[in-house]
Amino acid sequence: MKFLDQAKIYLKSGDGGNGCISFRREKYVEFGGPNGGDGGRGGDVMVVAVGGLNTLIDFRYRQHVKAENGRPGMGKDMTGAAGKTAVIELPVGTQIFAEDNETLLADLTSEGQEQVLLRGGDGGNGNAHFKSSTNRAPRRADTGFPGQELWVWLRLKLLADAGLVGLPNAGKSTFLASVSRAKPKIADYPFTTLHPQLGVVYLDGGEFILADIPGLIEGAHEGHGLGDRFLGHVERCGVLLHLVDGTQEDVGEAYRTIRDELVAYGGGLDAKTEIVALNKCDALDDETVVARKAELVSATGVEDVLTISGAAGNGVQDALRRLNAVIAEERVEAAPAVEGINRPWNMRPAGR
Repeated sequence: MKFLDQAKIYLKSGDGGNGCISFRREKYVEFGGPNGGDGGRGGDVMVVAVGGLNTLIDFRYRQHVKAENGRPGMGKDMTGAAGKTAVIELPVGTQIFAEDNETLLADLTSEGQEQVLLRGGDGGNGNAHFKSSTNRAPRRADTGFPGQELWVWLRLKLLADAGLVGLPNAGKSTFLASVSRAKPKIADYPFTTLHPQLGVVYLDGGEFILADIPGLIEGAHEGHGLGDRFLGHVERCGVLLHLVDGTQEDVGEAYRTIRDELVAYGGGLDAKTEIVALNKCDALDDETVVARKAELVSATGVEDVLTISGAAGNGVQDALRRLNAVIAEERVEAAPAVEGINRPWNMRPAGR
C-alpha cells in the first residue's frame, strides 16, 4: 500500500429537511386543523481514529465527503427522518487543519477518539408549529437550514516510540531492517527511502515501535527535501536514535547539521532524549573507529556515544536496550498505576 501523509478533502454536513404544509382531512371532522410535520435534521460529519491504518491514501480518490440530508416532514404530524452521519475513519495520529493549513481543528492521538467537525442543518418547521389561538389554519412552513461546508487538510504524524534520524545514507533503513520485520528499500545511494517506515522491535519479551524517516538535509526545517513533513513524523516519538555515518570524513559536522535542523524545526524535537551512534563501523579499522568516535564525542558533548553496525549487527542490541530503557521510563511516568501495580512498558507481552 502506498504511503500518503497529507491530503485535502471537502466536507459538507446534511441540509435540514423542509417543513410540511398539511391539514387533517377526515369525514365528520369539519375543522381538522394543521398537521404538517417538521423536517428531519441533516447528518453530521464526524471523524474517528481507528487502528490498523497508517496512510491517507484512500483520500486521494475520495476527496468529497457529504452527509445525508434530512427528509422533509409529512402530514399527520410526521417528522422527517434525520440524515445519516458521515463517519470518516482516519489513522491514529492524524491532525485536521482548516483550509489555511495552520488552524488545528482536531488531533486524533488515541484509538477510538472521535469528534464532530460539522453539524447538520436543523429541519424546518411544519405548519402545525405555527398554529395559534388567532391563526387556526396557518399556511406557513419553513425550509430546512443548510448544512455546513469546509475544506480541510489531513496531516498524518506517525505514532512511534522511537525514531531514527540522520543524513541520507546514514544506514537508517539497514538498521530498521535488521531489528524488525520491516522491509524498507536499501541501496548504496542517498534518498533511497522516500516515505517514512514503521517497524515493531521485539526485545526481552516486550516490544516497541521504531520509525525511520527519509534522510534530512540542510534546510529541512524550511521544507528542503520535504524535510518539514518528514520531521513531523518524529514529533511524537519519546526518544531519537541519531545515526552518523562513520565512513564520512567529518562526523562532527554531520551530527551538527541534523541537530541544527531539529532545533530550527521546533515542536520539542531538540528537547527529546537523543542517543547518538556511530554507524557502519564494520567498514572501518579499529584506529579509525576510535578517532571518529572521539570526534563525535567532542561534537556532541556526550561521552557514551555508541559504535554500531546495522549491516553486521555489531552493537545493535545495546542500542535497542538503550532505547527501550528510555521508552519504559516514559511509559511508567505517563501511565497511571493500575490496582497498585505500575507495569513498565517493556513488560508488555510480545505479540499483543
